[in-house]
Amino acid sequence: MTGEDIKLIESFKFRHGSVFVERRNRGYTLIHGRTGAPIARLRPNGQGRLVELLYWSLPKRAWAPFGPFGKTVVPVEGALQIIAANSIFWAVL
Repeated sequence: MTGEDIKLIESFKFRHGSVFVERRNRGYTLIHGRTGAPIARLRPNGQGRLVELLYWSLPKRAWAPFGPFGKTVVPVEGALQIIAANSIFWAVL
């Protein structure tokens, strides 16, 4: 991911409020601007702008793969659309 990707994420209009990005370990954590709750994790997969999309699992208290068949790898823009449209990312609010 690039600095432009981070700007894209932070300027994206999520209906649940603003989000900021922190670089952590092997990826980027999206954090709700008002509550400080973790929203999603984007882990670059080494192929351009493709990222693995993870959500914070409350029962597991850990990041978990998003998707019906495990790992979901999408471009950054696609990840933002998925995050905006799926309530599982916003359950921690």
